[in-house]
Amino acid sequence: MKTNKSDQSVSFTASFGKVMRVIGHQRRLLAASVFFAAVSVILQLYIPMLFGDAIDYIAAKNRVDFAMVAAFMGRILLLTAIAATATWLMNIINNRLAYRTVQEIRSRAIRKIQRLPLSFLDANSEGDLVQRVIADVDQISDGLILGFTQFFSGLIMIVITIAFMFSRSRVISLMVLLLTPLSFFLARFISTHTYAMFNEMTRVRGQQTALVGEMIGGEKLVSAFAYQSRASRRFDAINRDLQQSTVRAIFYSSLANPGTRAVNAINYALVALVGAFTILQGGLTVGGLTILLTYTNQYTKPFNDLSMVYTELQNAMACAARVFYLIEAEPESEGVREELPPATGRVDIEHVNFSYSPDRPLIEDFDLHVSPGQTIAIVGPTGCGKTTLINLLMRFYDVNSGSIMVDGKDIRSVSRHSLRRSYGMVLQESWLRNASLRDNIALGKADASDEEIIAACKKAHSWDFIRRLPRKLDTIVHEDDLSQGQRQLLCISRVMLCMPPMLILDEATSSIDTRTEILIQVAFDQLMAGRTSFIVAHRLSTVRNADLILVMKDGHIVEQGRHEDLIAANGFYTRLYQAQFAGISI
Repeated sequence: MKTNKSDQSVSFTASFGKVMRVIGHQRRLLAASVFFAAVSVILQLYIPMLFGDAIDYIAAKNRVDFAMVAAFMGRILLLTAIAATATWLMNIINNRLAYRTVQEIRSRAIRKIQRLPLSFLDANSEGDLVQRVIADVDQISDGLILGFTQFFSGLIMIVITIAFMFSRSRVISLMVLLLTPLSFFLARFISTHTYAMFNEMTRVRGQQTALVGEMIGGEKLVSAFAYQSRASRRFDAINRDLQQSTVRAIFYSSLANPGTRAVNAINYALVALVGAFTILQGGLTVGGLTILLTYTNQYTKPFNDLSMVYTELQNAMACAARVFYLIEAEPESEGVREELPPATGRVDIEHVNFSYSPDRPLIEDFDLHVSPGQTIAIVGPTGCGKTTLINLLMRFYDVNSGSIMVDGKDIRSVSRHSLRRSYGMVLQESWLRNASLRDNIALGKADASDEEIIAACKKAHSWDFIRRLPRKLDTIVHEDDLSQGQRQLLCISRVMLCMPPMLILDEATSSIDTRTEILIQVAFDQLMAGRTSFIVAHRLSTVRNADLILVMKDGHIVEQGRHEDLIAANGFYTRLYQAQFAGISI
């Protein structure tokens, strides 16, 4: 299973900074959230002052001023209602801010996936990428909603509380401030040691998602080879790893809340003790001490609240590290490229070297010159470089050295879009969208009319089964609704519709019955007339009429020529042919 740990080394601070830069794009919502947070906090902190003053009006024996107490209570109720409304509006804005932020992050991730080189996609499993874009972004959303609710109001509360406390007692306020760093140091110590645990947890969760995707996607093979018990054991092993890493991360991160509460409890007790002595000395009233004790609670509340959501925040930032690793991955290099004019089909490959990894050379010093309209068949044993050559022609990968030219232009000097637009491609593995048959067939020509689509389907012999469907071209298809052969016929119909100047057929008829294959071959012969065509084939019977057959072995062209000439040469091609038709070992 493919994994990548390089995205696990990003610190909490770095991930948080990246998320905050995305949040900065929602300046109006951010400003509104801060405004309502300030209103809510200021009112919440002003209300204790009113309570303290009201207490002073009832503290003396037989001197209770009921009128003033009632006036204070009326103001307290009004301000409480306003503070509650401000808090409600702040929460709504925070939710919208969080959802827009994760919407932007997810959109950026999807756009980046579409621009990433195949080498990146090959190095990361599909399930892990899905985990990053869906589940990890959801975790960021949960963390942001909790974090925003506590962060803005908490920061404002700390600043304003200190200001109010200094207005009542400088000595007690300084004492509270001096004890504050203990909470920071404690939270920092715990976070330093637990963030790596959350990174490990998200990594294992990605492995689990990848395995589930593999098992569901290959359900038929899993059942056919009785792999269920082994798959269950693999899942159980990953599940145990996930359980252990999750419990460890949550347990240690949860120590932050009781730790900060212990420090804050000491703070509260010292304020009560010093305040009591100050009252005895006449430097403070009972109402004043009540206000200071309330403010001490209010001051330490943000630390308690943040420590409570710190587990969620760490999980969110660990997920953010994985998502931003994807977003910040190096895309396919494009730069300023000219558009490739409509191609005539001349292809020149000169001294090309390529390997997927530096220690395993694959294609070495490869030369090929193709004239417009030629049909080039590429044959050879598995792993010889046939499909790799197709990947290089389409610039799914760039050559390590040498050059590939179309109509005299190095394909690295033209845009990938204009290059790929010049090719029609039918692969052995067909792909369909969860959409209508019309949308699937018109994938490369969105403005095609129904008449054009039907004509292409008739040429590709897919119209025979399409017309029997209840809604014909309007039928919505899913991957499992059609047979492999039917899916491949639809992919051939796409190419028939676009009529590109060059064709690439990679085992294009591998999943089609023999009768239909003969009909398709006739259609291909019509389609390939006057078009440069590259045919990758294992069944040598399908390439006998090619203008040139390239016989590849270990990344080299070992033979080339027409079918009759290669058979007469009695070389490697002959052995391949005999092995396929006469059962002779090569």
